[in-house]
Amino acid sequence: MLIDLLKDYFPIILFLVIAFALSCGFIILNYLLSPKNPDPEKLSSYECGFEPFTDSRIEFDVRFYLVAILFIIFDLEIAFLFPWAISLGKIGFLGFISMMIFLFILTIGFIYEWKKGALDWE
Repeated sequence: MLIDLLKDYFPIILFLVIAFALSCGFIILNYLLSPKNPDPEKLSSYECGFEPFTDSRIEFDVRFYLVAILFIIFDLEIAFLFPWAISLGKIGFLGFISMMIFLFILTIGFIYEWKKGALDWE
């Protein structure tokens, strides 16, 4: 019984072993062959093309957060739309109405952020 089980899972185990060996091999190869000449310009932090700030606790504009929220809203919307579109024939009219309510709530949030000026970048 154990031999049959191992025979069924042998390709998966072999694939995992090869993937692990290649991953470790590439990491070690990269460490051994990469140039090791640190440059102050390369080691400096990068902040959108600006010089690094002296204090990391300064206040950021709220528009950064609003754009991040917009991205999450529309990313989640797309993540829910694909399975819904595939199973629309099975879930029927109730599934259609529930998705329309969901999209309506997202649209209200989008209009709110639009009115707040999150899309106006200066």
